[in-house]
Amino acid sequence: MLETIPRPSLITKEYRTVTQIKGPLIFVERISDVAYNEIVAITGPDGLTRPGQVLEVNRQTCMVRIFLGTAGLDLNQTRVRFTGDVARLDVALSMLGRVLDGSGAPIDGGPAIIPERSLDISGLPINPSVRTHPSEFIQTGVAAIDGLNTLTRGQKLPIFSGAGLPANELAAQIASQAKVLGSDSGVSEPFAVVFAAIGITHREAAFFMDQFRASEAMDRSVLFINLADDPTIERILTPRAALTAAEYLAFTHDRHVLVILTDMTNYCEALREVSAASEEVPGRRGYPGYMYTDLASLYERAGRIRGKRGSLTQLVILTMPDDDITHPIPDLTGYITEGQIVLSRDMHRKGIYPPIDVLPSLSRLMNAAIGARKTRADHRAIANQLYALYAEGRDLRRLVAIIGEAALSSEDHQVLEFAERFEKTFVGQGMQEYQIKETLDLAWNLLSIMPAAILKRVPQEFIEQYYHPDT
Repeated sequence: MLETIPRPSLITKEYRTVTQIKGPLIFVERISDVAYNEIVAITGPDGLTRPGQVLEVNRQTCMVRIFLGTAGLDLNQTRVRFTGDVARLDVALSMLGRVLDGSGAPIDGGPAIIPERSLDISGLPINPSVRTHPSEFIQTGVAAIDGLNTLTRGQKLPIFSGAGLPANELAAQIASQAKVLGSDSGVSEPFAVVFAAIGITHREAAFFMDQFRASEAMDRSVLFINLADDPTIERILTPRAALTAAEYLAFTHDRHVLVILTDMTNYCEALREVSAASEEVPGRRGYPGYMYTDLASLYERAGRIRGKRGSLTQLVILTMPDDDITHPIPDLTGYITEGQIVLSRDMHRKGIYPPIDVLPSLSRLMNAAIGARKTRADHRAIANQLYALYAEGRDLRRLVAIIGEAALSSEDHQVLEFAERFEKTFVGQGMQEYQIKETLDLAWNLLSIMPAAILKRVPQEFIEQYYHPDT
């Protein structure tokens, strides 16, 4: 649970000099020895204490954001105590299998978590001298990701979605299916999922909890659920609390941890709301100018550390407003992360699930993942050939709309047929799970409908081994 109520030994000062209350913020004057990010206990006229955090300090005035809202506070009777400590999360291995709120308090009806440690939710940056390059493979069970945009241990890979697209379903599917394979592709290494839902509805929360409980993944997962009607400030805490738990599981208990954050658009909207209440100079589309730095402080917590067996991998899901990939949220996210998975509205309308548009999708660390695996050397060649044929098929569709199919050659018709089958069978796998060998075999089944002479991106040795046009 997030420690927001001050411990008696750390309470140093109490003030009754609140001069302004604005949205989720209060302003306290005539203060001294107050630090940025310091946790504050605010007691209102009703005697209830609510936590807050110092957001800005300027000489003898500080601005405090209130985690549970400012309703019921007034300027005359509100008392503010500065604790001298930062926001912390109580962590333990017993967190696995639990459902927590955005600040880390249990909401599943179970007992309180007995902490093994209490960690600063801001985390500590990984020393570049001990940071190891992401490598090795995380199997998601989704062919369009494993085969074409492979997820790598220690990577940060976003999924760009749109309103109404099944990003939640895909997130739950990946969370239940994901695993890390050892040297023997049939053996899984210690693995955990930290799932953080930010600003979601009660219906979405119920969906996620039902999906996790119905699968075997619940025992190795920690869920942080922040609801849309929870205080705005808690949305800013939720991903930090989730990443703190993930770091503890990864680097203290040597587990490979996959962190799924959804929806980061709600997080950025909370940033904009607090920034507007603080009367800060707005940046692009009203978002704060420091949003890039703020997002980087979250995304860059992914990685691997030399000498540590565990790893922390992030799968970030965000909704692009108006399906605009140039919007500040996906734009800045794309700069920080190592690729993107893009969901397509057109494919969704065709009934294809998951509706992943593989052409704009990219995993910049794919070679690091598949290069460390020795089970199938044909992986890179398969991906290159699938991309090339599908891109050609998409171009031919646009050409057909202009000149008609009668003007196409027999080879063009084969490419068009390949593109249709690729979308329906390889991308549109539904809710089933594919092992990596099944994914690559499915790819060869598709390539085998094409003449071998067209497969120019596949070495001859692989064609001789896997190409089977008669099956």
